[in-house]
Amino acid sequence: MIPRSRVKGEENMKAGIHPKVVEATVTCACGETFKVMSTKPEISVEVCSKCHPFYTGQQTRAAKRGKVEKFNKKYGFDQ
Repeated sequence: MIPRSRVKGEENMKAGIHPKVVEATVTCACGETFKVMSTKPEISVEVCSKCHPFYTGQQTRAAKRGKVEKFNKKYGFDQ
């Protein structure tokens, strides 16, 4: 027999020790806002998927190159 506390779908959390989760508004420096679940009601971020170069496609080839490739090129190990 499975103990009642282990039954799937049942939540047995201690009362009064967990933070309250609320719908939070995230505001980016670019002005973009969106909603997430968090323990804080408002969150400010510097970059988001709307303004980050990786997601917008504005990242250059040199910026994508990793440190290993950069090292290999610098010391002539590039093939």
